[in-house]
Amino acid sequence: MRHVLEILDGDVARFLADIGLDDYRPRYSPVVRALLARGPLAIRDLAEEMRVTHSAASQTVAQMHRAGFVSLEPGVDARQRIVSLTARTRELLPLIEAEWTATTEATAALEAELPYSLRALLDDIVEALERKPFRQRIGETTAAQELR
Repeated sequence: MRHVLEILDGDVARFLADIGLDDYRPRYSPVVRALLARGPLAIRDLAEEMRVTHSAASQTVAQMHRAGFVSLEPGVDARQRIVSLTARTRELLPLIEAEWTATTEATAALEAELPYSLRALLDDIVEALERKPFRQRIGETTAAQELR
């Protein structure tokens, strides 16, 4: 799975560079989409919206901040930081949205070549892992039992 993700992510990154978004990473799009939909958010709320860990959201936001795609302001409490899109990102939205559209179309074309729906398969995997986490599945194996 990691290999497939690396291939897809790498190709999206190369396409982004092709259209002039050299410093924009595919992993930024969920942040941009969440902020467009919900407005400025605390990193904790952003992580929830994106269904990732706080640490993963925080790392992505830090990269985006260094690249000038988001701004960070203090929240109500000193530990909280509120993430907002910058004017630069808003100016780039037509390109970012064009990439989203192109990627969505390319995904549909890829799925048309497969004997099953990639999206449905991924949704099924997530549902199965919500029922029983992979860590539990690993722990139930014979090999894991022998380690204990």
